[in-house]
Amino acid sequence: MIVIENLSKRYADRTVVRDVTFDVKQGEILGFLGPNGAGKSTTMKMLTGYLTPSAGRVEVGGFDMAKDPIKAKSLIGYLPENPPVYPEMTVRDYLAFAAKLRGVPGREVKAAVDEVIARCILSEVPNKLIAHLSKGFQQRVGIAQALVHKPKVIILDEPTNGLDPKQIIEIRELIKGLAQDHTVILSTHILPEVQVTCSRVLIINQGTVVAEGKPEELEGKLRGGLRIELEARAPEAEISTQLRDLPGISNLAVTAKPEGLVRVSLEVASGNDLRERIAAEVVGRGWGLLELKSVGLSLEEIFLKLTTADAANPQPHAETSEVLTHG
Repeated sequence: MIVIENLSKRYADRTVVRDVTFDVKQGEILGFLGPNGAGKSTTMKMLTGYLTPSAGRVEVGGFDMAKDPIKAKSLIGYLPENPPVYPEMTVRDYLAFAAKLRGVPGREVKAAVDEVIARCILSEVPNKLIAHLSKGFQQRVGIAQALVHKPKVIILDEPTNGLDPKQIIEIRELIKGLAQDHTVILSTHILPEVQVTCSRVLIINQGTVVAEGKPEELEGKLRGGLRIELEARAPEAEISTQLRDLPGISNLAVTAKPEGLVRVSLEVASGNDLRERIAAEVVGRGWGLLELKSVGLSLEEIFLKLTTADAANPQPHAETSEVLTHG
């Protein structure tokens, strides 16, 4: 449904999106994940035809955005980061206006508006001024205008930005329901958003794709690092020096606790379970070992590693495992 090839955007001597390539299939919800300033919104604007790429191509439903922009754009419903609503209009009037702009025939406008009002749970407020609505309702109105012409592709840029927890849950449920009839790209910097909502995740950092896959596959693939935690009765400086020199340790942190105890957290490379070696080191020096366990890296930790490690020279997503070094 969507094909993106080598998409780039440059401003003078600054490149904000660099050689981004991916595709999205019919009925898929793709989570476009990255920190603020990673290039997500710029990419979204190029996908919708709002910005012209410096290089690369965008294809929507078989139509090239550069060669057939009207046909390609007609297949897209777009919610930018700030909903494009007119506060002085009522919900119903605004959605009717949006439907006409998107080419919905006059005799079908009322039915189209009624349908998105029901689907976006706006039945309480159709005749209210948008200015008088809560942030959550305004977001729903923004999604409704993106749906009113029944596009094949929905692009949502930070759709839960600024919402309270209850509103976030409501918007997430709405987005999940969209996949029944639409292909969806969801841009966000919020990890739970993609874990709960998306069927596939693409992570971008500094304008470059650094990882891609289903949430569970990505988490499993990127859990190449392992964290080992231990508690011991030992001198803080000595245990730090002794364990830091072990092969395979990529990061170590020691926290002093009362009564001569220390808490040690070590990150080790993929496939290296050093618990037995660590236990031997601690016990062999006559220190008391109270606890020793391994902990898989969380998706939050993985995300932080991908988006902070080697930030000056981001790596392509095919080499994800090489990016997982301590930044």
